Amino acid sequence: MDLHGGINDNVFEHNGCLIPKDLYYDIENQVWIRLEPDGNVTYGLTDVGQTRSGKLLHIRIKDVGKKIPKGKPVASLESGKWAGPIPCVIEGEVVKRNEELLEQADIINYDPYIRGWIVTLKPTNLERDLKELVTGDEAVRKMKEYIENEDIVCMRCT
Repeated sequence: MDLHGGINDNVFEHNGCLIPKDLYYDIENQVWIRLEPDGNVTYGLTDVGQTRSGKLLHIRIKDVGKKIPKGKPVASLESGKWAGPIPCVIEGEVVKRNEELLEQADIINYDPYIRGWIVTLKPTNLERDLKELVTGDEAVRKMKEYIENEDIVCMRCT
């Protein structure tokens, strides 16, 4: 995925919102996961999610070793206009967290898919959890629909 060098065949853009096709999405919660070669998943907030949140000021991320049940917070964010949890859509154990975000949460605002990842999880039952997420062309279609329905234009706060 090359989001810094411009849009490529794997990244769709709609109303300024980037939608990489190779990620899995929970549209309702505006979070993404990326399957890693080692069987773990990396987790983050979508471009739409960061836009709706506004410039992020603080983040709290669960500690490495913490088991996160599906639906429970993996992190909590605070911006000038919003504070709240980021629910875990994949049940698993935190194996790595993005320590850079603890010092500079707004990395998520300007680079939500590369530097702005939040946590890496070792999934408990990935096959089951993936069934509830969308990817590829279906993800692009559903994300476009969400963007249109909510009248969203993505911006990257810096």
